[in-house]
Amino acid sequence: MKIGIAGTGRMGAAIGERLIGLGHELAVWNRTVEKTRTLAAAGARLAVSPSHLASSSETIITILTDAAAIDAAYRGRSGLLSADVSGKLFIEMSTVRPETERALAADIRNRGAVMVECPVGGTVGPAREGKLFGFVGGESADVARARPLLEKMCRRIEHVGPVGAGASMKLAINLPLLVFWQAFGEALALCRSLGVDAARIVDIFADTSGGPNVLKGRGPALTAALQGKDVGAITVDVDAMRKDLRTMIEEAGALGTRLPVTSSTLECYDDASREGLGKDDITAIPVRWMKRGDG
Repeated sequence: MKIGIAGTGRMGAAIGERLIGLGHELAVWNRTVEKTRTLAAAGARLAVSPSHLASSSETIITILTDAAAIDAAYRGRSGLLSADVSGKLFIEMSTVRPETERALAADIRNRGAVMVECPVGGTVGPAREGKLFGFVGGESADVARARPLLEKMCRRIEHVGPVGAGASMKLAINLPLLVFWQAFGEALALCRSLGVDAARIVDIFADTSGGPNVLKGRGPALTAALQGKDVGAITVDVDAMRKDLRTMIEEAGALGTRLPVTSSTLECYDDASREGLGKDDITAIPVRWMKRGDG
């Protein structure tokens, strides 16, 4: 299959590696060309523009930073929709508000193509292994068309409704996770005086009701961070999760509700970013608070 990927950040690159490994013909485009180098070295073709990417691909996957990046990649000069995309399939995997996805799907359909959204749960490791969790929104026929490819990327696919539903589900899934990282730091502040080894602390939490699944997968990186060691390759950074928290709060406002815990969490993440931790791994959030311990 001729597949194009627009957006080769950490997740886009990992998904691209997966698809190349399965034998698909891959073309890639990214606003920052340097981020396409790894996939190019693995055999991907570099598209000179989003329009060129769309013209040379049967299915186009986009995984972009935010609504502004989506607008530029799709609707900008030489954007994806400036090409003849009649009959093509778009799979949009960014984490944005539902209204962004609905407006994009309408524009794509007006160009004679179809779109499903599939924001995913999981980080770089699961992406390389095809073990993401896909939250799909779209028409049933379009989802059926996309499913064979989605199954190559995801261990589980949940079609949760029309376009926009996947975005809502992804924001909901991320919310308790992002709150957890801050809450875990506060919990660590209560037991740091005990002098218990970091690996043991993480293991104890992981084996109790206070520890979510993320501790099983990210436990080693968290332990390294608590010990002041290198956490390895960054899978998701603080600033990216600040964007998600803001998106959750904006969406809640549009729905006529408030997210007080999420809003307080965003303030803590904002403080961390101002302290220079914005590009650090997400494990910097609990470590920062545990070391402060002063609220």
